[in-house]
Amino acid sequence: MEEKWDGNEGTSAFHMPDWMQIQFADQKQEFNKRPTKIGRRSLSRSISQSSTDSYSSAASYTDSSDDETSPRDKQQKNSKGSSDFCVKNIKQAEFGRREIEIAEQEMPALMALRKRAQGEKPLAGAKIVGCTHITAQTAVLMETLGALGAQCRWAACNIYSTLNEVAAALAESGFPVFAWKGESEDDFWWCIDRCVNVEGWQPNMILDDGGDLTHWIYKKYPNMFKKIKGIVEESVTGVHRLYQLSKAGKLCVPAMNVNDSVTKQKFDNLYCCRESILDGLKRTTDMMFGGKQVVVCGYGEVGKGCCAALKAMGSIVYVTEIDPICALQACMDGFRLVKLNEVIRQVDIVITCTGNKNVVTREHLDRMKNSCIVCNMGHSNTEIDVASLRTPELTWERVRSQVDHVIWPDGKRIVLLAEGRLLNLSCSTVPTFVLSITATTQALALIELYNAPEGRYKQDVYLLPKKMDEYVASLHLPTFDAHLTELTDEQAKYLGLNKNGPFKPNYYRY
Repeated sequence: MEEKWDGNEGTSAFHMPDWMQIQFADQKQEFNKRPTKIGRRSLSRSISQSSTDSYSSAASYTDSSDDETSPRDKQQKNSKGSSDFCVKNIKQAEFGRREIEIAEQEMPALMALRKRAQGEKPLAGAKIVGCTHITAQTAVLMETLGALGAQCRWAACNIYSTLNEVAAALAESGFPVFAWKGESEDDFWWCIDRCVNVEGWQPNMILDDGGDLTHWIYKKYPNMFKKIKGIVEESVTGVHRLYQLSKAGKLCVPAMNVNDSVTKQKFDNLYCCRESILDGLKRTTDMMFGGKQVVVCGYGEVGKGCCAALKAMGSIVYVTEIDPICALQACMDGFRLVKLNEVIRQVDIVITCTGNKNVVTREHLDRMKNSCIVCNMGHSNTEIDVASLRTPELTWERVRSQVDHVIWPDGKRIVLLAEGRLLNLSCSTVPTFVLSITATTQALALIELYNAPEGRYKQDVYLLPKKMDEYVASLHLPTFDAHLTELTDEQAKYLGLNKNGPFKPNYYRY
């Protein structure tokens, strides 16, 4: 039976393909053996400033390598003889493959999607150029896209987030990957250009995290940009840039805002950060959280996750906010709402997660107490004014990877993590299961945009259909042996709902 639901305002109804139908038999998902064809769709994505500001993973087999030769200066080939990649060390592929295999066990929805849809190949003919964090989890996403018929070329959205061994494993498998941990700014843009500027290869889809890839193609290759069918964007920063383009009338392709989908906001942003904030801080500083005074700038989903984790560890948590609704939520959750200036002299840790710029200024940094830890949990490296610290009177002292002491003339020092870039993926790792939710959402968004019939999506930014959010969530429930209650016909009629969903209107706030 074909399910329908209303799409975004101004679009025609979305039709769920048969392979997306889910059934619970004995509370376990069973998949239709013969999915039927789906109509052409199309998705879209986002733009941001330099993704030299994103994520990164702490432990990498190649971090300790004493080979300082730039990957750009190496001549490497995989076992098939291809050299269409640029990674730190192709010989680390075996280690990376093991990490990918571990990640697959914690990404049930992506593996289920791969199993259900690979027969139909809903992305056959898609040429996807991607710019995301290159970790074991995103490798599972990339290989899923390949299994569904797509050709992919990939770069990293952050200079510190790439797992070198995973990049090597992808290159060995035939994926053109251009990324390594510790890229320079010049390397970062060079890698993006190598993904895009390929003779005889015209991308038709963009998967972006931060908007740098979208921005690069838009600025450097405008004719190529006009031929893109859709953009899928994951981050606050990138989505913001997309809306700016749309408002200015310069967005000539449809884009899908994955960041504001329920499955991204309420799971990745909240639960991922709730666990990874402690991991990142502990790995870099070995600190005790109990009794520490912490100020968290921003009480969106990321801020909520950070605050909950720190409070549970016994920290005294303050919150800064500009939005009265988020501010009231912080107060009702038991946190003291302050202005940063009011507590900057006394706090032990400062964490930014606003998506804004210059949240922590040089004035704030000057007033911090000795050994205050400063870090960022937002996508972009603009939240902390790190540039203001690169002055002759201040001394930078590397403590360990991603940890710097910045020392004032009077001997005071602060501990700066990841140079103000995203802490969790720069200094630790993130929970694989949560990333499965986001990655599945990204994959479905690409399938939707690529296969959308002409006219369904105009040159604007769209949210994922509610039914698709529910589908992503349902794919993960069997992991918990979760038993969904089903509406009776009478109950469904009373509520005015289809028994199979969607169960909430688009305006519902979870």
